[in-house]
Amino acid sequence: MGIDLTNAALISLAALAVVAAFIVRRGRDRLHDIRGPDAKSFWLGNFEDIRYQDQVGDCEFPWMREYGGVWKIHGIMGSENLVLADPKALQYVLQTSGYRFPKRRDILASVRMILGEGIVYVHGEQHNRHRKIMNPAFSAPQLKSFLSLFQNHGGRLVQKWKDEVVSADPSADPVFNVHRWLSRTTLDVIGETGFNFDFGALNNHDNPLSKVYENLFIDSMLYPHRLDLVFRHLWRQLPAWLLWYLRYIPSREYTRFRQYQNFMRKFARELLFKSEAVSGSKDVMSILIRANGSESDVSKLREIEVLDQISTLVLAGHDTTASSLTWWLWELAKNSDWQTRVRDELKQARAKVEERGDDDFSIQDLDGMSLMHATLKGTMRLHPIVWTLGREAGQDDVIPLAFPIISKSGKQLSAIPVKKGQMIDIAIAPYNRNPEVWGEDADMWRPERFLEIDKSRQTSVGVYANLCVRSSYRIAAGLRGCIGWRFAIIEMQAIAAKLVENFEFALPPQTEKTKIKRKPAGLMAPMADGYRGIWMGLRVKALA
Repeated sequence: MGIDLTNAALISLAALAVVAAFIVRRGRDRLHDIRGPDAKSFWLGNFEDIRYQDQVGDCEFPWMREYGGVWKIHGIMGSENLVLADPKALQYVLQTSGYRFPKRRDILASVRMILGEGIVYVHGEQHNRHRKIMNPAFSAPQLKSFLSLFQNHGGRLVQKWKDEVVSADPSADPVFNVHRWLSRTTLDVIGETGFNFDFGALNNHDNPLSKVYENLFIDSMLYPHRLDLVFRHLWRQLPAWLLWYLRYIPSREYTRFRQYQNFMRKFARELLFKSEAVSGSKDVMSILIRANGSESDVSKLREIEVLDQISTLVLAGHDTTASSLTWWLWELAKNSDWQTRVRDELKQARAKVEERGDDDFSIQDLDGMSLMHATLKGTMRLHPIVWTLGREAGQDDVIPLAFPIISKSGKQLSAIPVKKGQMIDIAIAPYNRNPEVWGEDADMWRPERFLEIDKSRQTSVGVYANLCVRSSYRIAAGLRGCIGWRFAIIEMQAIAAKLVENFEFALPPQTEKTKIKRKPAGLMAPMADGYRGIWMGLRVKALA
């Protein structure tokens, strides 16, 4: 957690270089009439509360209940952020406004350190260029062809548990970290579907690719050094070319991501070479390469962009899916009645599959499982893998609200004017628990709400159950909506069906060491005080 003299010197030099400009830009209070919590300090503001809370939502959920769907927080060094958890405001910023609310420069620099210059990093016309080339790889026929691969990998995970874990101690149902197994499985899935390559992660826990991903965000982003938060805020004043070299700072916040990206770019070159050598392959990378080859020189992705697309696909295509399934199993373990209902639904669907002589569920079968969908939606609502996003106003604008808020002066506000450069936080986790959207029981895991909900009365925010969730594969609509959201949902359904058909899940004995917490790393990670890194220990029993 410490910071060496080199880092301190860099921070001091950067602070001296920008302090004058920062004070001028600070100007007057642009959000003076918007309510929000008091700041604990000038240097960190409310980021002291947010970045060091024990669990995601410890501070944001009470703020939302007090102030409504929009509030103001004090940022670093006296800056101010507008926080949005109102559906119409989110719709406007993420969809209606197009590219008028780009990622902030400090956020972009962080993305570049992690994923390089792929589709998550680029903006505007460059983002359109990336998306156009990637679209053919996520067409409906292409996704349909992946289903059997998803099911095969889910079956391999089932057999692995039966052979090596559950049967290891026949006298008792074992408790083990299901997230680690799910992560290795989804890594193998993206290897085959993405690159026609066998990563071998499920069969080899020492797989180098698995190791480079293990606890990546925990090691780099959970509870950062306080000086690093101040330092990163100053990045907004620095040119992009200089920000690239910050990856060489020798502290834990930067070293881990640098090592990861160096590994992935070398690994990606090997995958790229292999994909170019195989014509007609239907994996995502081969389709992307063919689509890129048909573009003009102006529109083509550069080699470094293609390499970083691979890194993005691997991270977004396995880690977020594994984490969502992990939280889903946790909720089913806590709610045995719903686990039974989902299993019964699967039994009925399986009987129909056998009647028609098919080997496994079709996409239509999976889409028809309303109870499974309801539980997945309920889980993704309460446990979005990325819990906040950073934006800024690219120009003066007015953000509309679905639910008016009360200002400090007592006025009712149905829209919020913002100035160019205003920092905005997309409050994903609070929106997903906003009682004005989801009802007074918004904090409860209640899947039946998705069977009862009147979609026509909701403001459209996301393409899946109107949720604002996930990360690089974020299931939100609009120009920056997730290109692979349907891929992720089908994969989750296929693996989820295999697991619930074959196993029963329950919580282990609940102690302070096994209590699961939503830790505020870059991803909302399940952790327990008695275990290092991401951990979701569940009691697993094989069904006859």
